[in-house]
Amino acid sequence: MQLHAGCLDEYRRRHDPIWPELAAVLKAHGVRNYSIHLHPQTLELFGYAEVESEERWAAIAQTPGCRQWWAHMRELMDVNPDDSPVTLALEEVFHLP
Repeated sequence: MQLHAGCLDEYRRRHDPIWPELAAVLKAHGVRNYSIHLHPQTLELFGYAEVESEERWAAIAQTPGCRQWWAHMRELMDVNPDDSPVTLALEEVFHLP
């Protein structure tokens, strides 16, 4: 995901704390150990989440809480027409099980 220049402090403020109802949606959909990391030079954000299933993870996007969060965050980062964050898929090049 791509954060806009000058928006880091606001991005952090909006996540501290995250809305309790959004945290509940994430947990109800099998998400745990979720973190977001920043590359400070490029302002790229990398999200890491352990999920029970890809289907349950994808279903979060259809919840009102998620849609409200996207709308709340849209001016801080690159977004798609539906306000979802623009993301790039990463290719796994190493994994130690």
